[in-house]
Amino acid sequence: MKKNSYLLSCLAIAVSSACHAEVLTYPDPLGSSQSDFGGTGLLQMPNARIAPEGEFSVNYRDNDQYRFYSTSVALFPWLEGTIRYTDVRTRKYSQWEDFSGDQSYKDKSFDFKLRLWEEGYWLPQVAFGKRDIAGTGLFDGEYLVASKQAGPFDFTLGMAWGYAGNAGNITNPFCRVSDKYCHRAESHDAGDISFSDIFRGPASIFGGIEYQTPWNPLRLKLEYDGNNYQNDFAGKLPQASHFNVGAVYRAASWADLNLSYERGNTLMFGFTLRTNFNDLRPALRDTPKPAYQPAPESEGLQYTTVANQLTALKYNAGFDAPEIQLRDKTLYMSGQQYKYRDSREAVDRANRILVNNLPQGVEKISVTQKREHMAMVTTETDVASLRKQLAGTAPGQSEPLQQQRVEAEDLSAFGRGYRIREDRFSYSFNPTLSQSLGGPEDFYMFQLGLMSSARYWFTDHLLLDGGIFTNIYNNYDKFKSSLLPADSTLPRVRTHIRDYVRN
Repeated sequence: MKKNSYLLSCLAIAVSSACHAEVLTYPDPLGSSQSDFGGTGLLQMPNARIAPEGEFSVNYRDNDQYRFYSTSVALFPWLEGTIRYTDVRTRKYSQWEDFSGDQSYKDKSFDFKLRLWEEGYWLPQVAFGKRDIAGTGLFDGEYLVASKQAGPFDFTLGMAWGYAGNAGNITNPFCRVSDKYCHRAESHDAGDISFSDIFRGPASIFGGIEYQTPWNPLRLKLEYDGNNYQNDFAGKLPQASHFNVGAVYRAASWADLNLSYERGNTLMFGFTLRTNFNDLRPALRDTPKPAYQPAPESEGLQYTTVANQLTALKYNAGFDAPEIQLRDKTLYMSGQQYKYRDSREAVDRANRILVNNLPQGVEKISVTQKREHMAMVTTETDVASLRKQLAGTAPGQSEPLQQQRVEAEDLSAFGRGYRIREDRFSYSFNPTLSQSLGGPEDFYMFQLGLMSSARYWFTDHLLLDGGIFTNIYNNYDKFKSSLLPADSTLPRVRTHIRDYVRN
């Protein structure tokens, strides 16, 4: 009996530990995921969801007719944008083999989704979206869609016009307003913005259900497709069913794997890689700001004190070749700030370093940021106000810091102060990658190389700067010397670049 009790106790502990480990591995359900076209949605159809603000996704989907390469970003909680390249596997890039070889057709498009109503306890989330805004309009269309969550289920119902509504399973309600809404242009000229056809042409009701399984990394999808695929650019596609089913598996917090069965006869697979710009943090472990520890004021600048300040200005505040001068009742500091994107951080650190060891009678600190020995901006700070802010004040008695940006002042006109000399000679080696997408010779053209650079300052106003590029590898041999047919009367426009990169 004791042995059985012991085994049951061990089993209970093991199950508890396994459940705890699973919770740690997958703390949250998936939530919204990317559609086949990119952007949050079901499979072929969209939903009203928008990814968390700041989320950036890179997507790939593949089936027999299309490959979709897309990136999607949630710019705001209410706005999402998508850029997509589509590889039409059943069509050639052009009918001239000398022009584009056997490359398949490529199409570039842009989408957006705008949240109109945020989900409440009773009411669904509502969104309006537009696919393929500009260009040839292969997937041009718009939709109004609503989504409502109920427990592990997320229900979607919407109406689509254009590509996603090609089945025409309902009469376009706008046809009752005007006959012009009953027809839609079948194609657009490259570069056109296709808002002129909004809410025109065939319309369809679509919908779907997403189910968050008890196993957090797995989410299932079922949708009713509003398209009949009879007018696809890839050709008339057979459709055995309007119902599409799929699954999303979260392999990691930054990666989803997708598998679906669509039109009753087609397998679609792909993946999504994601990050969130709002969650990004610099990898650099920054040194803390200098603490406010004012020393007794000295008579003038002391060599040892200034040497310590210059070192701190270089390595804590991020000023290269810092220089300190004292004139009248102002302490001047200048240098080239390289460490912080927000220059106010560098100025704040410089002020802290300087105010801790001030000569007698200093009433103002002036910090000048330079670029290539040229003064760019000067920030002046009142010493008394700075001391009050750093020392802290009682609640309700705080005062704004008396600080202002003024016209940049070049201190070299007043002679040299104490400084850390800049290295007159410097050099660097940087790997480079030049690339282009969507060309007729090949979809992806690139050149990998090494840029070797060197510079020498003869004086503060005379610089010799140069570099040598070394090619490592490229596929520019696919470039053709000219894309113009021999009988073309069009003038050459920027096409000599092909001859340049080949030679």
